[in-house]
Parts: sequence; structure tokens; C-alpha cells
Amino acid sequence: MALNYEEMSWRDVRDHFRKWREDNERRSDDVIQLWEAILEDKVSKTGNERHLILEQVIVAALDTSRFDIAGRCIKELSQEFPGSMRVMKFKAMRLEAMERYSEAIEVLDAIIAKDETNAAPRKRKIAILKAKGRRTDAIKELNEYLKKFMSDQEAWHELCNLYMAEGDYAKAAFCMEEVLLHNPHSHLIHQRLAEIRYTMGGAENIDIARTYYSQALKLNPNNLRALYGIYLCCSSIANSRALGSKRKEAYKMAQWALDQANKLTSSVSKIENNDKLIASLESAFGHLEIKSY
Repeated sequence: MALNYEEMSWRDVRDHFRKWREDNERRSDDVIQLWEAILEDKVSKTGNERHLILEQVIVAALDTSRFDIAGRCIKELSQEFPGSMRVMKFKAMRLEAMERYSEAIEVLDAIIAKDETNAAPRKRKIAILKAKGRRTDAIKELNEYLKKFMSDQEAWHELCNLYMAEGDYAKAAFCMEEVLLHNPHSHLIHQRLAEIRYTMGGAENIDIARTYYSQALKLNPNNLRALYGIYLCCSSIANSRALGSKRKEAYKMAQWALDQANKLTSSVSKIENNDKLIASLESAFGHLEIKSY
């Protein structure tokens, strides 16, 4: 809904800001326009909400690349709270938004030196290193972070992605195993770990991948990707001499996975009429042959 700025008082703007904060709405463009048009000169009248409003305006200013407004608000807060780590965080955010990464890292390092248990600046530092393309440094920092915050699942997931980008699949698999410890009932994590193991290649890894794909399918019987993964793994095992004792079993399992996938795609076709997807899957299955022994 469009706001009529000309008919709004500073109290109306304050109430709008409060509602957006409570509803977790950014509304960055509206915040900046209302701030400049009405509230900037009246912010001292907002009482206890003044600091919350200034922080809200800082975030909105960074969203809209109004670094001048963000700078003035940060300066006002820093004069009132000199040495505040919260204000330092906003300074780092502004520098990062302006792509002054080296200066942003210096501020973040100062925050970390003051409080080593503060996870947020460490994460921002890792994000900056990643944005600059310094994946090796980001991996090093993320490993240091995980020594102190070992239960952070998102961090393990991010480290897995970084190792994947570097082609270090063994370490990526280790990271996903850590994520799996926290979410043993997630079929998507089992599936991701299976995909990493399959990518690593080799008879042992493909056999392990089949196990993870099977668990993913057990947790979600409609996981078509897991069925496809089982088919690929069993196809490889059935045609491998390294796993001779498992070849016959793998052949039967591959046929079962193919039948289940065909049934699943047929039911999806009736519900969603997604003919192109099903045709491509059937084509993929049709081009894979398994030799029986």
C-alpha cells in the first residue's frame, strides 16, 4: 500500500517503523523516504525507540546503497556509545557494502579480539573472504570457527560447499557426516552425502553411496533422485569386478529401482502432467545397461 507522506506526522512514521520491526519487514525504500522526508529532524522526540530506529535506518540505507545516511546514523550512535561492539558491527557492514573489504576485516578482527565467543563477526569475515574469491583463506577461517562452535550445522554445510568448490571431496564428505550427526532423519542430507561419495568414485565409495541413497529412500519413499542414485550405483557395482560378490544383488536392486522409478514417474505424470521430465528420465534410464552374470 502506497504511503501518503504529506499527510503523515513524525508519530505516524514512528508507528509505521515500529510495526515493520515487529513484523520483520525491511521495507527499505519506504524507511529511507520517510526518514528523509519526516523523521530525520524529529528522531530525538521518539524517546526510547530512537536507537532502534537508527539501527533500522542503517540497515535500510545499506539495502538501498545510501551509505551517506548509514554513515550519519552510525556516527550518531558511536558518539553516544563509544567502543560499542554493536556499533562496530554496523561500521563493518557499511564498509563491506561499500566493498572496502580490507577495512571491514580490520573492524571485524577488532570485534573478535574483544569477544572471542561472538560468532557473528567471524561469519561475516568468512563471507567477505568468500566474496573476494579467497576460498583457501575462507576454509582456514571456517575451520578455526568450527573449533569453537562445533555444533553450528550451517557452518559445516558451508565448509562442505567450499571443499566441493576446491575439489576436495573427501573433506566435503567428512563435513556432511558432521551435518548428518545433527540431522540423522533428513533424507536430503543422506542424499547429498551419497552424491559426494558417488562423485569420489571407486568401488568402495560407490558401495557407500548406495547405502546412503537407500537410507534417503527409506526416509522419503518419493525421493526420485535417490532412486536414480541407487540405479546408478548398482549399475556400476553390477559391472565391476572389484565387488564380485555383490554384483548379482546389485543387478536385482538396480532393476527394482528402475521399476520403482517408472511407477513413481507414472503417478507424477497423472497428477502434474509433467511429460517432458518423465521422458527425459526414461531416456536416461534406457541408455544405462546392466550386464547380468
